[in-house]
Amino acid sequence: MDQKQMLLKQLDVWNGQYNPEVQMVRKPFHTPGYHSTLKNVEYTHPTLAALVYALGLLDSRQAEYTERASGIISKVIGLQDQNPENSTYGIWSWFMEEPLEMMAPPDWNWADFCGKRLVLAEQRHADLLSPSLREQIKQAVCCACDAIIKRNVGPGYTNIAIMGAFVTLIAGELYGHKPYADYGLERLRKFSDYTKALGTFQEFNSPTYTIVAIQELASIHTATVNEEARQLSADMLDVAWRMTAEHFHAPSRQWSGPHSRSYSTVMTPEVLSFLQMASGGTLSLRPNEDIIYNLDWYGNEIHCPKAYLSAFEHTETTTNRQVIQKDEAGHALNIATTYMSGAVSVGTFSKDVMWNQRRNLLGYVRNGDSFSYMHLRLLHDGYDYSSAVYTSVQEQGDVLFGIGFCTNGGDTHIGLDPIDGTIEAADLRLRFEIGGSLEGIEVEDFSADAESVSVRIEDQTMRVKLLFAAFDGEQPAWKLVSEPNKLCLDYVIYAGESKRFSFIQIQQALLMFAFRLTEGNIGELDATAEYAEHKDDGSEEGASREVHAEYQSTGGAVLQLRLPVKPTEKQQMLRS
Repeated sequence: MDQKQMLLKQLDVWNGQYNPEVQMVRKPFHTPGYHSTLKNVEYTHPTLAALVYALGLLDSRQAEYTERASGIISKVIGLQDQNPENSTYGIWSWFMEEPLEMMAPPDWNWADFCGKRLVLAEQRHADLLSPSLREQIKQAVCCACDAIIKRNVGPGYTNIAIMGAFVTLIAGELYGHKPYADYGLERLRKFSDYTKALGTFQEFNSPTYTIVAIQELASIHTATVNEEARQLSADMLDVAWRMTAEHFHAPSRQWSGPHSRSYSTVMTPEVLSFLQMASGGTLSLRPNEDIIYNLDWYGNEIHCPKAYLSAFEHTETTTNRQVIQKDEAGHALNIATTYMSGAVSVGTFSKDVMWNQRRNLLGYVRNGDSFSYMHLRLLHDGYDYSSAVYTSVQEQGDVLFGIGFCTNGGDTHIGLDPIDGTIEAADLRLRFEIGGSLEGIEVEDFSADAESVSVRIEDQTMRVKLLFAAFDGEQPAWKLVSEPNKLCLDYVIYAGESKRFSFIQIQQALLMFAFRLTEGNIGELDATAEYAEHKDDGSEEGASREVHAEYQSTGGAVLQLRLPVKPTEKQQMLRS
């Protein structure tokens, strides 16, 4: 791949989005649903996209692009908060149209994201920039570094921990400012120590942020003159590539679950292109697939280690288990399991919330020349509900799982919109979302009151058996829903007029299921659940109410879960 030609080709696309009147690129408005308060807006001028474009223009080394890039950089620097008295000192808003004071709340990550592009502009292209602009860049980078150091993100926030280390380390080297360089190196050390102790990244197996981590670690390895930083980044790159290799499912060409943070259940063309580029073509693109080149890839040494290249072709049966969270005593709180066998991939977390970026139960199967996926969701008025808590045990393609409800989590986000114990809802439902190719998919023996439902996906079968359902006296039922490019098997908990649900007062709110995804046909699942009360002190108030479930897996293991039926605090549910 000629990366210079790919860069120039991609710049042609971006050139069509450039708005000379405001010296920024104009993009369709898009947010993940939080931070921004903009409504009914079709297009915006994003600050980060503007700097990515400006750096790409400079990377081209085309003389006609230098003036445009300089103008963009100067414009975006003018949108940074450079007042050290302000709480938002050192950061940018997402959009020119939305100042920092309008955001709810502002995103402090923008010191890292925007600061990185400015650092690279100075490091790579100082010879193209005027002295006055270089001074503007230095001021903006120092403000960003100050914000990064003040915030001091911990090593568990994988991509930002790395990116902040890059900005401060390279800025310190560029400007001869030892405190920045020392901070960046120490932050990288802490991230390395934390990752080695855990055995993986805290942002585990994220198709989005594993790629970001690889880019950021490659940026450090490429840009720094510090040998210790080069070695640390090389070690962490090996962790990232091993995790990628262990989860690539060659038959479906998808990134196996579970995903700690994901914005697309389907492998995006950009991620597929990244893997194709980094593997040197071991993962080949199909005739109908085009390379989508990201401007951020240019100028970095990004290569998948030879030891992991075979992962992009393998089809053998594997099971990977990885502890991704521990308590203070070192006991596992959350375990990620990934099973791949032939055309089937199934991944689960053992305990997590049902945030829209989580993929707690995720399956992929090959479907003809394409693939299909199965993604478990819990929806509150059509959006993933973060105060639902998922618990499971998995053996091969068999999963025994429950969904409980906490009293103090978030609604659409894990932290930005706490429910304070209650919600208003016109619709609550558990969804088994089937997407990708819908060819050859058949739902068998479906009825609203079915105990179990089976879905054929070409030569594979997904079967779900209801074991227990209680939710504040409601009468849940199955419903089959068709959406664009999706078939949804929904277990509707409540649908009707908007109603207030108090999880502090609700005595029973728990769903439990047995699940199997495998090749061939499936008979009835051998799984049962029993409701039990334990009166520890002999009183009604002291009774604990639980459901005990068992599931005989195809491999012979008996899967077991015991879950409380009454909602309680999130931390208690996640640690139990």
